Amino acid sequence: MRATAESMEDNKVKLMVEVEETELDEALDEVVKEISRSARIPGFRPGKAPRRVLEARMGGAGALRAEALRESLPNFYARAIVVADIDPISSPEIDITAGEEQGPIAFEAVVDVRPIVSIPGYAGLVATVPSIDVLEADIEAQVDRLRENEGELTDVDRPIAGRDFVTLDLIGKDTEGNVVADVSDYLYEVGSGAIVEELDDALRGLKAGETTSVTSTMPDDREVTFEVTISGVQEKLLPELTDAWVAEASEFETIEALRGDIIDRLSRMKIMQAQFSLRESAMSALANLVDDVHVSDLLVDAEVNERLNDLGHRLESQKLSIEQFLTATNQTGEALVESLRGESVTAVKVDLALRAVAAAEGLGVSEAELDEEIVKLAEQFSTTPARLREQLDNNGRTVSLKGELGKTKASAWLLDNVEVVDEEGKSVDRELLKRNAAEEGES
Repeated sequence: MRATAESMEDNKVKLMVEVEETELDEALDEVVKEISRSARIPGFRPGKAPRRVLEARMGGAGALRAEALRESLPNFYARAIVVADIDPISSPEIDITAGEEQGPIAFEAVVDVRPIVSIPGYAGLVATVPSIDVLEADIEAQVDRLRENEGELTDVDRPIAGRDFVTLDLIGKDTEGNVVADVSDYLYEVGSGAIVEELDDALRGLKAGETTSVTSTMPDDREVTFEVTISGVQEKLLPELTDAWVAEASEFETIEALRGDIIDRLSRMKIMQAQFSLRESAMSALANLVDDVHVSDLLVDAEVNERLNDLGHRLESQKLSIEQFLTATNQTGEALVESLRGESVTAVKVDLALRAVAAAEGLGVSEAELDEEIVKLAEQFSTTPARLREQLDNNGRTVSLKGELGKTKASAWLLDNVEVVDEEGKSVDRELLKRNAAEEGES
């Protein structure tokens, strides 16, 4: 087989293919075997009818050749895109130009391909991540949380303030007088917003024995009025922070040791958060370099469909239907598709930009690297590398796999070269992020 590609307007490529007659003969033999196995011809057992008999039943040798060509053309096309090294994003428009009746086969296929985009400035991108600095306020909050666990409630005879605890009776009714909430002797932490946010402001300044009422709109848009009676007010007294208390309440002997552990844990957590957000921030900055004009509906629709299929598989694994998911999330199918479409536009931009980075930085994929990836995939799919390579070639997926490997290289290059700063514009040590990731992996 010989295959060449010629670029056309509007991100299309014309693939010109020549197939030797011997290759079609092989396909013809397969068609004859298949027809022979399935045909019921008087006087012959299944699979034993001579070829001339099959030709006669189908209308002659030309009809049999036409059937062989129809069956084999998709395979010829798939192999041709591998030979020509193109990665189509649409179904081909195929036109047979020679060989329908005899001799070598020639055909042309017009397909859509991804646009080649220009992304000036990709080498100077800035990714913003959460700060990795552990602040004194962070440490104190962790210490106070530990003290909170050991705190004791005590009655107070004063107006409610701060985050006091109040014991109350509460009854809530909607505008039609229906009771939607009715509790007695309920211990409530002021400021928690656990009932309705309006209640916190209404309680502060009141004392035990007093009443109040608040009206709030519920998630289902019903308006509910709550009548509240306060029967007690308490405050939580926290234990004094001493070495003795630390030794009793934790695994550490001193305040200094406790603080050191908190600093270490907070530092690891903040670095992990920065690692998670680094890729997202870098890819978002990269996507912003791609002009909307390059984002075709063809690419976006394919991405949306892929995400819908992925969602369907995940729901199926949980024994849920898409209808149940829509009901649970209170949205329509149209709203779901629209939300996925917004995400898909960004994903398409990232895809195009990463391919542009790979091309600009010469991050090609060698045959050795491709073979190495095929070995890994073959192990995952419990097959041999040779068999998987044959399947990829026959399905026209080899070029696509190389493209994905190139994108992986481009992604790694970007994360190694993007400038990393926190929300205040302070530079973040990328090597620290890498080192911590390696340490987490080892542990």
